Parts: sequence; C-alpha cells; structure tokens
Amino acid sequence: MSINVLFSARPALWPIYEPLLTKGLSGMDVTIATDLPPERVDYVVYAPNGGLQDFTPYTRLKAVLSLWAGVEKIAGNETLTVPLARMVDHGLTQGMTEWVVGHVLRYHLGMDRHITMQDGVWAPDPPPLASQRTVCVLGLGALGQAAAGVLSSLGFNVIGWSRTAKTIPGIRSLHGPDGLRRALTQADIVVLLLPDTPATENTLNAETLALLPKGARIINPGRGGLIDDDALLQALDTGQIAHATLDVFRTEPLPPQHPYWAHPNVTVTPHIASETRPETAAQVICDNIRRNEAGQPLLHLVDRDLGY
Repeated sequence: MSINVLFSARPALWPIYEPLLTKGLSGMDVTIATDLPPERVDYVVYAPNGGLQDFTPYTRLKAVLSLWAGVEKIAGNETLTVPLARMVDHGLTQGMTEWVVGHVLRYHLGMDRHITMQDGVWAPDPPPLASQRTVCVLGLGALGQAAAGVLSSLGFNVIGWSRTAKTIPGIRSLHGPDGLRRALTQADIVVLLLPDTPATENTLNAETLALLPKGARIINPGRGGLIDDDALLQALDTGQIAHATLDVFRTEPLPPQHPYWAHPNVTVTPHIASETRPETAAQVICDNIRRNEAGQPLLHLVDRDLGY
C-alpha cells in the first residue's frame, strides 16, 4: 500500500522541502503533497503556520511530525490523537549552541564594554578565567545539554537545571523547585532553554530574579513566556540584573514601543538563535517515517501530558 504524506507548513517552504523529502523517501511507494484528501493521509509534516488545526478527518493518520522543536501550539490540540514527534535536528542544535556560547563568551569577556570604550582611556581589566564563572542552563533537553556540554568543555562551572532529575556526564544537574533556587543563587549567567508550558511560564519572576547574585546576566533563546517582563525590567532598573540578551518574546515581532528596545541594559535579537535547517530536518522526518513503516518506534515523541 502506498504511503501519503501531507506537507502542512508555510507555503514558501514547500519548494525547499519537496525535493528533500522526495530524495529522503526514495525507494518507497510514497506521495508527498500539500493537498491530499484527509482520509488518505498517513503522515503530516507539520508547522503551526501551515493552517491545519482540525485532525478529526484524518482517519488513517499514523503520526504528526513537527518541523519545529517547540510543540506548545499543537501539544494541547484535542483533535490530535496519534503520536506527535518534535523536531530534534543536529543542525538546529548546532546553531543554538553556537549562539548561546557566543553570547556567554560576550558577557564573560566583557566585549560590550570594550566595544564602547572609545574615550581614549587605557583601563586594563582582564576577565576571570572561565572556571571562576558559573553558568546556569535552565532546561536540559537536547538543546540545553548540547550548550551546557560545550560551555563545560571551555572550562565554565556549569550547573544544569530541569524539572525532573537527569544525569549528564560532566554537568552538575539539579532539579525541582529547591534545585532551581540553589542553581540561581550561584549563577553569574543564566541561559533559558526550557519548553513553553504552563509549568514553566514565568520561571524567572520577581522572586526568582531576586535569588540571583546582584549583577547577574540573562540570556533567553528559549521562549518569551519563560520570563515575567515587568519583573525583569524592574530588576534591570535596580541593577539586580546587569544585562539581558533576549531572542524570544511573548509577542513577535517585538512591538516598536516595547521598553526592551530602548533599555540600555537589554540586547534584542530578532528570534535568530537557531532555525530548523531544511536539509537536516527533512532527513529527521524521513528517518522517522522509515522507522515507523518498519515497525520501529518513532523518535522524539512528545509527552502530551508534559507538553514536550
């Protein structure tokens, strides 16, 4: 029996993914299209901006394969009753790791200060060694583990935190509410790579920001909802937080009138920390389809109760 794959994502992506998916599924009797009768569809390659919301008519559906690492916009969809796999792509992971490590080093080495020192004053102030700087990575999924591992290899004292216990070689891992408090009290730099769920909303709020050592720095390439914006702005104004580099926001694009744009201690980047790379993402999708058709378990399945 032939396999039918529906591509439901931003239309501009179809000319890019169509040849990649076709090549990745070569040798199989497969039809890949953007418009198929719902009752004939076996797999959906999915992104929220593709418009598909009601999965009820897809009576033959075997799985939904997300092109996005974040699945908060589909995990709670009550019409979706088949397995949902999120995107875990080594290209995305590599891009995120490079962005995170770059901004940690920017803070660690004091690059912002050196860039703005144009007054002719010679003021040597070398940074400490990485081993004297504690970086706390909140979220120990694929992205968090990769970033934490590279930071640790550079000599940083890395603490990882997750909601549930995890054991990661070379990384001091804490978990649960008490572990979060212990991690934050030691952190010079905080990196947020948590998923966006009701349990993680406002992980950094007035109470948790106050736990950080005065003058700590924050890097958020995870999700906008992880931070209470009002609390962060207040902490920046008082000097409790020295600087924040933010790549994700509750509303995107970030509105021109938002206080983050004008704040002297905020760096805004336009959601560029990492992108799904079509070449590697298509291979992840194709590998999962081949696995499922061969009777092997799907990879990167989402726990619908946890939301990731």
